[in-house]
Amino acid sequence: MQTPSNEASAARKHGAAKRTAFAQGLLGALSVEQFLHRYWQRKPLLVRGAITEFCGGSPIAPEQLFAHAATDDVESRLVMRSAQKWSVDYGPFDELPQLRKRNWTLLVQGMDLVEPAAHEMLQRFRFIPDARLDDVMISFATTGGGVGPHLDSYDVFLIQASGRRRWQIGPAPAPQFVDGLPLRILQSWTPTETIEVGPGDLLYLPPGWGHDGVALDPCTTWSVGFRTPARDEFLQAWLGDLADRLSDARTSATQNPIGRTRGNTRYRDPGRQPTAQPAMIPPDLQAALFEWIQDFQKATAIASLATEDFIGRYFSEPKAHVQFSRPKKAYTEQQFTAHAQRHGVALDRRSRLLYDKFSSYLNGENTGLRPNALLRALADQRYWTPTQCSKALATKGLRGFAYDAYRAGWIKINSEEPIPKTGRAIALQLAS
Repeated sequence: MQTPSNEASAARKHGAAKRTAFAQGLLGALSVEQFLHRYWQRKPLLVRGAITEFCGGSPIAPEQLFAHAATDDVESRLVMRSAQKWSVDYGPFDELPQLRKRNWTLLVQGMDLVEPAAHEMLQRFRFIPDARLDDVMISFATTGGGVGPHLDSYDVFLIQASGRRRWQIGPAPAPQFVDGLPLRILQSWTPTETIEVGPGDLLYLPPGWGHDGVALDPCTTWSVGFRTPARDEFLQAWLGDLADRLSDARTSATQNPIGRTRGNTRYRDPGRQPTAQPAMIPPDLQAALFEWIQDFQKATAIASLATEDFIGRYFSEPKAHVQFSRPKKAYTEQQFTAHAQRHGVALDRRSRLLYDKFSSYLNGENTGLRPNALLRALADQRYWTPTQCSKALATKGLRGFAYDAYRAGWIKINSEEPIPKTGRAIALQLAS
């Protein structure tokens, strides 16, 4: 039997193993802890040969990228540069400029959702919480191509997959941007360092660092970005969600005779008298709207208890363009259970499963399940082994959750959605 101190030590070793497994040598000689302490959101880091498999070429060829840019499954942009002028077009693209034409760049967002190799790459950065991970963007540029000197409001890892690119980087403490351009191009910015990168090299930049990458020959760059919600953006989303919930509550109350609220009423003023001051805002209108705000404020005091729930749903919400594919011929629950116990299950690579201390969230919805050890394992590993499935599906709650998620296309049986190599490496390391 472990003592509390032994349990704490085992937990620390388990956490260290997970972080090491996720990073898989990305950071050169640095440990994950050293990187986070010395560099994360502080200063840039260059790691030569960080992605050794890229030294033999990108696993996603430019032709594959072009094919994705011709569909609605991804967000894509085409950036053309002529001297100090830029133009931007948005996909899908029926055709692209010829490869021999200089100075153009194709950028395709969310490649981790459509390409297993990009999804695999994103898993290697899960030493940062999933709630902060965004996506893998892949850009292809012909010689001279680039999007100009700019900065990002989020951390970014820039991984050279093929060809060569020259990066100029430097802090931009008080950024100003060139007017009249479709891109936020830095004005009067002076880089402090020039770096040439080749296949497998990784460059980390913290938020607010200016950078300008120019292709020295046709090249492919993978960018791993992170979610950094702005305060106003988050509060607007929270208020919108809160208003929807209060509207639902009012609707329920009007359907229930015991409810005290009057529903989503509209302002009315029967008995209005003619006015001699038409430009004056009527005091009774002000009073009615003020009363609505007071009611809302009272309700928010209660609704604030659901803020943690909103945060979980907010960060687990897939991007707007993401669509899931339901099984063409779904198994019955009994068939699903049998196949899952034989093969295991994995989250669809578009799925986002998160948890906090009390709740779990899948693709923008509260699952209604407390995050026990098995549910946390599914979220952290992104799969259940056959053994884990046998344990999980023996309980009615997890079985119903898994089957509903399978029918929605959010969970796949492992014979259909194989466990990624990274996942197997993590499992082996944690088991040792």
